[in-house]
Amino acid sequence: MKGKVEVICGSCHGKTSLAMGKGVQAWSQQKSVIMIQFLKGCAKKEDQDMLRRLEPEFKIFRFEKSSAFFEELSDEEKAEELINIRNGFNFAKKVAGTGECDLLILDEVLGIMDQNIITTEDFEKLLEAKEESMDLVLTGKVFPEKLRPYVDAVSSISYMEVDKQNEGC
Repeated sequence: MKGKVEVICGSCHGKTSLAMGKGVQAWSQQKSVIMIQFLKGCAKKEDQDMLRRLEPEFKIFRFEKSSAFFEELSDEEKAEELINIRNGFNFAKKVAGTGECDLLILDEVLGIMDQNIITTEDFEKLLEAKEESMDLVLTGKVFPEKLRPYVDAVSSISYMEVDKQNEGC
């Protein structure tokens, strides 16, 4: 069975939550899940403790060491974190190529392409090497159209204008 590649993109909040929900759904079906998060800083201890309850079938990795968001770092700190982010991406390539899980979620991977930390060509290589039966979920703000041939579905999350008169209807 061929695995699917799904993108969750948009400029508002909810992309990670939607991807996490897809992971929990797969986990509840006894599938193994690996989520690798980028551009989020290191995880808070409370979050790590709660998420460890899902292991060993659902594992979450962050390679960044700073607790701040990447955009907030000094140039020196960014240079150090670039190494960590690239290590995370190399780990993602290994997982994708070996089929180590049933579902691989690459949270904010589109952001590391958008910020030119990795190239679209680097990412195409990951997609081409992906174990055929593995499902893949990608999140980020901007979806590069160049990746369209590799993707089965794109979900765009955006804010909806609420009609104040009909609010709650």
